[in-house]
This record gives sequence, structure tokens and C-alpha cells, in this order.
Amino acid sequence: MTLRVDARPEAATFEPSAAAVVVVDMQHDFASRGGMFDRAGIDVSGVQAIVPAVDRVLAAARSAGTPVCYLRMGFSDDLGDAGYPTSPTWLKHVPLRVGDRVTAPDGTPSRILVRGTWNTAIVDELAPADADLVVDKHRYSGFHGTQLEAELRSRGVDTLIVVGATTSVCVESTVRDAMARDFRCIVVEDAVAEPIGAGLARSNHEASLLVMELLFAWITNSEKIVDALATHR
Repeated sequence: MTLRVDARPEAATFEPSAAAVVVVDMQHDFASRGGMFDRAGIDVSGVQAIVPAVDRVLAAARSAGTPVCYLRMGFSDDLGDAGYPTSPTWLKHVPLRVGDRVTAPDGTPSRILVRGTWNTAIVDELAPADADLVVDKHRYSGFHGTQLEAELRSRGVDTLIVVGATTSVCVESTVRDAMARDFRCIVVEDAVAEPIGAGLARSNHEASLLVMELLFAWITNSEKIVDALATHR
């Protein structure tokens, strides 16, 4: 069954069994008080605000039998996969105190942007279900150095419904790599968020959506994608 969703620059079509919702980095470091962004003085309220929209998309996808994949950004204990101590990836993360040992809000020991800690866990409101795929990544794109493409191909997926954070960094990087691998991407604009430039007249969020609309993806909103998936429930 082919579903049609109103989108920009034109309507997008997809088969629910050949699509997957990709949830990008909805983890404590980017979305929660006490996470990496919050500790660095970056306002996380915009990322928190998309949680209900992401949750609605996830519920609709699961009801339609469309698989869900979570991406989690994080590095190994020794920070080796961050390129420590000289790579651009490491150097760009130094101001955010990546690797620092901290105490999580729940009182447990944790580390900033290190896998297997409170910091890199998905926020409680969007916790993965048992059947969901979870892929850990160590670069902005979910495809770089991961099994994401192989996992999607094994499930017969050719269309990605993309939600999460942040719009101009990990979301756009993943969408660009997906397009280069011939996956079609539908980005849900009210279910992605970007704190960078949020106070400017034209934000990074809006600029990234425009770039993706023109060259890399189709842009819709949560109401439209939920309505489309509901026809297949």
C-alpha cells in the first residue's frame, strides 16, 4: 500500500512497510537538564519542546507496523573513536567538556557524551520499545562507521521519516548521507529542533530545512505524517 503525505516541495509517497522512523539523538546530553548542552549554557528548551511531536510520530509508526530506529551520539570510554587528541571531531567537542566525569541528575556517576551512561541514554518520554533498533554513532551522521545502512537494507527500507536533534548538525548530516545512499528522506519539521541561532531573525533550523527541501529531502509536519500513517493502521 502506497501512502501519500503532503510535503514540500511536493507530496511524498512511501510504503509503510518500506519506511522507517529515524529518531536522531533524542538523548539527555542534548535534551535534558544536566546534559551536555545544558552544562555548556545551551538552551535545551527547544529540543524538549519537540518531544510530544516525536512521540506522536512514533506511536503512529508503531501502529502502522513501520519500524523505528534510534540513533545515539556517544564515544567510547577511551575517546578513541572521537579522534582524541587531534581530530576535528574531538577539537570541536572540547568546549562542550566531552568525556568529563559528572554526576547525573539521578545521582549516578556519568560522563559527558560517553556511551553507556545517563548522558547518552534516550530521554525517558521516548524510551525505545523492545522491537526498536538502536544504533550508536560517533560522528554527526548516523551512517558513518555504523551498521545503520545494513540494518535498514535488511528490513527492506527505502524511505526514512526523520525526527530529532539537532536540525543543522546531526539531522542534516544524516539526511545528506542517506540521500547519497539512495534513501528517500521525509523530515518532520515540528519534530526536529536546533538551539544554534534560535534567537536570530533566521535560524539555523530554518536554513537547514530550506537546504534539505531544495536538495535532499521532503519536508512535512507531524500532523500530516501521523494522518498518512493512520490510513494504514
